[in-house]
Amino acid sequence: MIRRAPILVLPLFVVLVCVFPSPPSAPAATPEPMDSQSVLRGLEDAFVSVADHVTPAVVNVSVKAKRAPEGDPSERQERFREFFGPEFFERFFRQRPPREDARSMGSGVIVDPQGFILTNNHVVENAESVEVRLSDDRKFQATIVGRDPKTDLAVLKVDAPGASLPVATLGDSDKLRAGQWAIAIGNPFGLDRTVTIGHISATGRTHVGVATYEAFIQTDASINPGNSGGPLLNIEGKVIGINTAIVSSGQGIGFSIPINMARDIMTQLINKGRVVRGWLGIVIQELTPELAEGFGVKKDSGVLVSDVMKGGPAEAAGLKAGDIIVEFNGAPIKDVVELQKKVAGVEPGRATPLVVLRDKATTPLTVKVGEQPGEETAAVPQPKEETLGLTLEPLSPEATQRFKLTAAAGLVVTDVAPGSSGDKAGIHPGDAILEVNRQPVRDVAGFRRIIASVKPGEGVPVYIQRGGGRNEYVVLSVPDVKR
Repeated sequence: MIRRAPILVLPLFVVLVCVFPSPPSAPAATPEPMDSQSVLRGLEDAFVSVADHVTPAVVNVSVKAKRAPEGDPSERQERFREFFGPEFFERFFRQRPPREDARSMGSGVIVDPQGFILTNNHVVENAESVEVRLSDDRKFQATIVGRDPKTDLAVLKVDAPGASLPVATLGDSDKLRAGQWAIAIGNPFGLDRTVTIGHISATGRTHVGVATYEAFIQTDASINPGNSGGPLLNIEGKVIGINTAIVSSGQGIGFSIPINMARDIMTQLINKGRVVRGWLGIVIQELTPELAEGFGVKKDSGVLVSDVMKGGPAEAAGLKAGDIIVEFNGAPIKDVVELQKKVAGVEPGRATPLVVLRDKATTPLTVKVGEQPGEETAAVPQPKEETLGLTLEPLSPEATQRFKLTAAAGLVVTDVAPGSSGDKAGIHPGDAILEVNRQPVRDVAGFRRIIASVKPGEGVPVYIQRGGGRNEYVVLSVPDVKR
């Protein structure tokens, strides 16, 4: 602690200074310029330290997949086609005959000393068995604790009694800023535990078309096939994301699931075996400028309700088709993604306020949020996909560019079975389905829900867009198929 000198000493000090003046002070030394090589070596040492510390916790995930029926590519393969482009897909899937023991590779990261591993859902979704290999060549059979296709996350577990497992430390993705360093570790193209370095390009990316709930970290750290499920790290060596996808038509555009989202999903999968999300029971769509003008509201002022499910929480609360949700749980709503995330985050059973615009008037309502149905318990019967012969996926920016479409939302047709109802209707791969039976469609579940309400043998008008932005209607006949 700094103490003050006694007051009585000050006069003597002043006299001494006057009698013995101090010599002229030398000019202040100019600080030497910082050695640029030292700076670079320090940065290099930081990267090497991260790689040395975290690489042991990064695992190679080898999946023996269930054999898909010939001509019916698995969802994982379709994701590969979307993420990495048709050339990669044709090279690595079509040129090799299917084998019973075919294996695929991905990455994962050990995040708990009990043996829990985070990876992508699309890495293990069709798995018959999963093996993980550590950097010291130890191999373990892994069990799938749980999967969440809506965020493309999965949790594995290995049992290693008496063995010490390396564990990566989780960071805080909410504190990320564009421009910060980003380090990816994985197994691109089977090249074991490759380290790539880049930056955080952006946070909170949505409308990527990879998952239902998106808030991706965008990075230019190189992510390639095989990196899926591996960690994205900060300069401190903490996991800030789980790498999941790239834009096949661009360079240096990769996406990672924020670790805070992944941590929450992992906790639910471990504790409950499933992910519980809030649910309103409505079909929603973006409020385009044209729709906003038609409803007499401001652009970006909410989300349009296009349908209300019978017996759902929204119907009980009094919501109607044509309502525009502008506020949910006290927070303003601007787009579909924001509303989906906020509703999903509400505990089922909780009464939650919302505000809608109905006939240009503000109407407050209260909805008792329900539990979102799981993939295996859809709200309505789902027709078998082969009845229509259409393979569909949400329209993504990549698909829009690839097929030269201009639609902002809908479903893109990736395959049509010869002789099927879709084929007879004149629907082709690359077409975008915008409406079915005069109802907008944004996801496959919505498409199935509308088709399920049509009597077998009847036809429904389908509004499609072809390459070049040409829109037209076709009639799709729903076959009478006994199940």
